[in-house]
Amino acid sequence: MGGGLTVHAQTQEQREIVALVREFVDREVVPQAPAFDHDDVFPGPLVERMRELGLFGITIPEEHGGLGLDVTTYALVQVELSRGWMSLSGVLNTHLITARMIATHGTDEQRARLLPHMATGEWRAAYSMTEPHAGSDVQAIRTTARREGDDWVIDGQKMWVTNGLRSSLVCLLVRTDPEADPPHRGMTAFLIEKPPGAADVPGLTIAKLEKLGYKGVESTELSFDGFRTPASSVLGGEAGLGRGFAWFMEGIELGRINVAARGVGIATAALEASLRYARERETFGKPIATHQAIQMKLADMATRIEAARMLMLTAAAKKDRGERVDLEAGMAKLFATETAQEAALEAMRIHGGYGYSPEFVVERLYRDAPVLVIGEGTNEIQRLLIARRLLERAEASDPGTEARGS
Repeated sequence: MGGGLTVHAQTQEQREIVALVREFVDREVVPQAPAFDHDDVFPGPLVERMRELGLFGITIPEEHGGLGLDVTTYALVQVELSRGWMSLSGVLNTHLITARMIATHGTDEQRARLLPHMATGEWRAAYSMTEPHAGSDVQAIRTTARREGDDWVIDGQKMWVTNGLRSSLVCLLVRTDPEADPPHRGMTAFLIEKPPGAADVPGLTIAKLEKLGYKGVESTELSFDGFRTPASSVLGGEAGLGRGFAWFMEGIELGRINVAARGVGIATAALEASLRYARERETFGKPIATHQAIQMKLADMATRIEAARMLMLTAAAKKDRGERVDLEAGMAKLFATETAQEAALEAMRIHGGYGYSPEFVVERLYRDAPVLVIGEGTNEIQRLLIARRLLERAEASDPGTEARGS
């Protein structure tokens, strides 16, 4: 069931890559994920296999050592990884958002120096906006950078930074002009280099955060206190000053497609587990799959998963065409993540008491799914953004707007 019902004009290359990742997931991820998850241990051997498969360079241009594949292929791969264990998709997400930002907006020197290391997974990247007081309201961030000679000095605190500890590179959004009006025009993106795995470096302390689910992959707090970084670490060089907010918002579109793919993957895993269990478990002398109540749950789950998959693919295809996708990515993220949470709950109900046992995968799915409705912008914010974009489009396409306003 890993491939879903959809026939969405996939190329032969896409089918081969998805099949390769699906085989890796079924053979290696599914058997090992429970131990890594329950012990909350970073899955080093699985990440190394992802490096061998070239997944860290999947969307990085070929001239920089990557596979140069499109967002659609990346989304399909993320579905498969999440079907096996969602935490593996998190290891890739911030890495490839950062890589895309460098490829699109970086200087020639930044692209030539950083992307080849990122393509192999030798260097992994984190992507950091959120602060203790600024989650969905990104314009409220307080972390600052001030220029001192050839360096910038960074002070402030970032929260929920995925890959924050083991990364060699952090794409960081900070204020470089606290007086800018509007505030977002005073924000700049920095490419912070650091030793991977070091929790305490001059001017930077990294602490691991505990979580309900989404285990194995690290979520961290970064505390900057006089951290010095060279002027060359400004994304895009001097031309990038004050452009960080726009570039981060552009990057988050890819992140929302990724989160939608994770939602499809988790929901698919929930459905697959439910189908297996429903055929095996008997009550009143027959498999529970023969009961209409269970059949209705399965039908609803499968239908919503297929709809979520189509929304994800639509957003990815539009991103591949270079178009603005804040509306489509928001819709895909909203629907797919709500579907994941509902599917995980329905799977637990179908499993009954066994669904509450760590011996069954649905217990993990139930813990992992909630982070998706929060990450990359909460679903409440997604609804506001979707409505705002719809109204903008309606205003722009209505020929009577100007006449009524005069």
